[in-house]
Order: sequence, then C-alpha cells, then structure tokens
Amino acid sequence: MTKKINLFASLKSDFPSGLVVFLVALPLCLGIALASGAPPLSGIISGIIGGIVVGFLSKSHISVTGPAAGLTAIILTAVTDFGAFNIALTAFFLAGVIQLILGFVKAGSISNYFPTNVIEGMLAGIGIIIVIKQIPHAIGYDSDFEGDETLRQSEGLFSPIAELLNSIQLGSVIITVISLLILICWERIGILKRLKLVPGALVAVAVGIVINEFFMSTGSALAISKEHLVNLPIPKSIDEFKDIIVVPDFTAVTNTKVWITAVTIAIVASIETLLCIEASDRMDVQKRYTDTNVELKAQGVGNLLSALIGGLPMTSVVVRSSANVNAGAKTKMSTIIHGVLLLVSVLLIPFLLNKIPLSTLAAILLLVGYKLAKPATILHFWHKGKYQFIPFICTMLAVVFTDLLKGVALGMVISIIFILRGNLKRAYNFRKEEYTDGDEIHIDLAQEVSFLNKAAIKSTLSAIPENSKVIINASDTVYIAHDVLDLIEEFKEIKAKEENIEVILIGFKEAYQLENSDYDMTNVTIEKHK
Repeated sequence: MTKKINLFASLKSDFPSGLVVFLVALPLCLGIALASGAPPLSGIISGIIGGIVVGFLSKSHISVTGPAAGLTAIILTAVTDFGAFNIALTAFFLAGVIQLILGFVKAGSISNYFPTNVIEGMLAGIGIIIVIKQIPHAIGYDSDFEGDETLRQSEGLFSPIAELLNSIQLGSVIITVISLLILICWERIGILKRLKLVPGALVAVAVGIVINEFFMSTGSALAISKEHLVNLPIPKSIDEFKDIIVVPDFTAVTNTKVWITAVTIAIVASIETLLCIEASDRMDVQKRYTDTNVELKAQGVGNLLSALIGGLPMTSVVVRSSANVNAGAKTKMSTIIHGVLLLVSVLLIPFLLNKIPLSTLAAILLLVGYKLAKPATILHFWHKGKYQFIPFICTMLAVVFTDLLKGVALGMVISIIFILRGNLKRAYNFRKEEYTDGDEIHIDLAQEVSFLNKAAIKSTLSAIPENSKVIINASDTVYIAHDVLDLIEEFKEIKAKEENIEVILIGFKEAYQLENSDYDMTNVTIEKHK
C-alpha cells in the first residue's frame, strides 16, 4: 500500500523552497522559449503546468519539471521546418501521448540500470556548464540568455575571454558579488540559517532590485540596462492575453514530419526525465525512491496539456531540482508552489519581476553549479579507484563538451566495458604450485562462465608449459558456455597430448542446460582428483 503524504505537513520548508525554485525557473522558462524560436509565454506555460500538474501527479518528492534546453534544438528545428508554432504544438501534444503510453508499458524501469558514478558524473558536468553559462550574465554580458542546464554546449560554451572582459558591466559585477555574499552568509551564519522562512535567494533578489533601482534613480553609470533584466511580456488587457496564447493545429496530424518530431521529443524527453529523476533521488536527503513509470505518465499528461494551451515540451530538470533540494524542500508541495507562483507572477506582478537583474539570478545558479561539481565529489570518486573514477570523469567531460545524452551514453559504455573486463578476470581462479616432475596448475572455474570468458581462458591454457599437470575444477560451476567447453575439450584431447600435459577435470556435469539446449559432456573424460 502506498503511504499517503500530507502535502501541507512541511509547508514551513516547502514554501521558501518553492519560492527559490520559482526565482530560478522564471528566467530559464523565458530563455528556453526564446532559444527554441517560440513565444516567450510558451516557456512560462510549460513551467506552470510542470509545477502544478506534473508536480501533483508525480511520485517524486523533490524533482521539478519545466522546459529544458536539451530539447531546444529539436523544437527550433520543428518550428523552422513547419513554419508555424501551432503545427509544432501538435507534435508536442502527440509526444505527450507517446510518453503516457510509455508509462503504461512500464518503460520507466530503464532508469534502474544507470550506474551511480555515471549519474554523479552527469550532475558534475551539468554543474560545470551552469557555472560557465552564468559567468557572462554575472558580469553583465547577456547578449543571448539561453538558460538551462543541459544547454547549448556546442555554441559559445567558452566565450572568448577578451570579449567577456571588454563587455564587463561594473554594476552587474557588484550585484553578483553582493548576491553571492548574501547566499553564502545565509547558509553559514548561524543566526541567518534559522530564518528559513526567508530564503537567501529571495533576500539576494530583493537586494539586487534595490541596488539597481538606486543606481537608476541617481543616474549612475552602474545602472543595469533593460536587456540585462528579466523580460516578461505584460499584456494590458484580456484580449491581449488571449492573443498571446497559441493552440495546436490538429489538421497537421497527418503530416509524417509531425509524427517524427513527436517520437523524437518523446524519446529524448523521457530519457532526460529518467536521468534527472535518478539524480534527484540521489540528492534526496531522505533517500526516497520515485516510481519512474508513474513519472512518465505524469510527464505525458503535462506535455499534452501544455501543448493544448501553447506551452513547450517539458522534462524533469536537474538545476531546478537541485535548487529545490538545496533550499530545503521536504515534499513535492514546493514544486507545486513554484508552479503557482509562476502563474501568479504572470497575472499580477510581471512589472515587478522585470526589475530583477539577471546577475542576481546568475549568482544563485553559480552556487547551485558549484555544489553539483564541487572538488570534494571529484576526489571522492578518485579515491574509489579507476573503475569508478574513469566512467565518472568521462561522463562529466562528455556532458560539458557534447550534451547530456551523449555524455551519459559514453559513461554507460565505459562502465559496461569495465564490468565485462571484471567478469573476464573473475571467470576463474588461477593457482600454480611446484611438484617433482614439473608445475601443478589449478584452475577453479567461477559459478558462471560465459563466452566472454573464452579469450582469457584460452590465453591461460595456451601458456601452460610442457610436462605439467593441470587441474580444472568446475565443482562450483552451474553454467559453462558451449565455446568454453569446446575449448577445454580441445585442449585436453589435442594440445595436452602433444605437450605431455596431464589434464584432470573435476566437478564437470554430464550435461549443461544452455538456453533450451543440452551440451553433452559424455565424450569428455571426468576424473576425480584425490
């Protein structure tokens, strides 16, 4: 029986957490919409649905859903190819339906096969990207705000240093530094840490607004210009608000390209969601686990509803989820609160939000990025040994220099190679002893010996010297592949006789059941070794 959760039980922690996530999510929603070639409001709609609807339906306690820049290239291509955003919305709607189906067929279980070091490498890579992407905004160089965590690495990840230095806006730097000091002090100074109802991020944002308003009122050259502030559309009437909303053109459902786009978005969004859910569960201090099949259903419902009212596709996203954890969230109520605040802000106070300096939000994200990629994490895997460290560091670097999915794929491949290599070494135990006439070699086979172990066993048998004795023990073995049995038989009947090697086989069965077929060992001499 699923334990019922009282969403209001931890409101003292969840409300300030939801407020922090709202402050982080707002510019990201806008930036991703612009990067996707979509109307700015479409990103906000996605954030609202992701927070309220997906937040309510999901079983995740701390993950936050919203538009993700990992989908921007796909969306931008779709909008460009279709020539109309409402046709793209049809593809987004169908993607939601496909995700819903994936949830019902229990495709979410794939997330159980992501190794910890790969997930941690992904998080560290995202942390590095966050820091790099926010540096231009922190110094007032905001020519294009692309925003989120899995982001457009291929274009301008490392902007030329000279260009950045020439574009420094001193007012932005001052606000960034002050915001960072506030955030750090809020976490470390005892008295301030007790004021959890007032999150440090909110204080930083408020101080950032006040400082910039002071610069502007005094005519200072330090004043931050409009393009370096949050830019939310402000409809002046209900009719204007209606004009901003775009709905899908379902007549395009017969277009093959629409279905191709829908399938692509559904697959990419589902994989990113499962990765982020796995990462979020690892960040959860209470170590609770999320039903990933329910999560896919929730994401599917969210995507189809978002598309119906003009919103972008969404996934579970790491930056907002990690900000949620760092702010002290206890339940998914914080996610719902962030969605409600996005809705309220669009309807009631867009003019106030447009006063927030992007440099203040950059300071919040810089701290989040550092926590994801802090040196202590790298050292932790270094001390665990190369089999843990190499997949971790390769995943981290690949995420930074390519993208999230390629980085995780590389980490998975390397992890699998290491697993296979480890299995090769564990296929048997090799012992060598001296006796009067020569060497006595003991080969104790493992419980399972597959075809992957053939090369290692073949190499060992080939290296056995003449005039020696070989004892191959299969007493503990329940499975031996055909190829390995053939190899042992050939060694005993051919090479051993040619090189005067005495071979003693212990514990081999008359036949091994291998995938619906029997391998007959009756022609192989089985001797008891005393």
